[in-house]
Amino acid sequence: MKRLRSVEDVMTHAVISVDRGTAFKDIVEVLRMWNVSALPVLAQDGQVVGVVSEADLLLKPQSTDTAHAATAEQLMTRPAVTVTKDATIPTAARLMARRHLKRLPVVDGEGRLVGVVSRGDLLKVFLRPDEDIGAEIRELIMYKLIPHGSAEVHVHVSNGIAYLNGSLPDLAMEDVVVRAAGTVPGVVDVKSDFTAPVSA
Repeated sequence: MKRLRSVEDVMTHAVISVDRGTAFKDIVEVLRMWNVSALPVLAQDGQVVGVVSEADLLLKPQSTDTAHAATAEQLMTRPAVTVTKDATIPTAARLMARRHLKRLPVVDGEGRLVGVVSRGDLLKVFLRPDEDIGAEIRELIMYKLIPHGSAEVHVHVSNGIAYLNGSLPDLAMEDVVVRAAGTVPGVVDVKSDFTAPVSA
């Protein structure tokens, strides 16, 4: 069962980047060739020091004849907005939404570029098979939340919607179970219908 938990699970590993000294015209050519709207700018050690985008190029200084001789370091936006490879998918999604970004450079613990994640990559979790989602919900509920043998929980997932029913040792746990199921990547919604505890 493929689990999609972190940014590393969905990111694109092959990344196009430029270094600080890349010239204006070369940046334009790379953007055009790879059909992307922005590029990470790297230091010699692979650390992301900025991002140069189409908007950065369009906003280049107009008052000088040397504008087209500008380099990535002069044009880039800094500091770069990045996400670590072990960040959760919701964390990356919130960061993109808050900063109005389509793509994020992904870095390791040292700030070195290891990939890039896009909005489309983050949506991959919603393409998980319902069977995989259901199996992960069952494992989470039956082995991590509820004492073994103390509940009978049935899980059915259809089009990303998780339907939970059965009996719980304490109905007060229903909210916890529902919220936990909702954290499983690929879950669109959770609907529950639990009964009161079964008498001994």
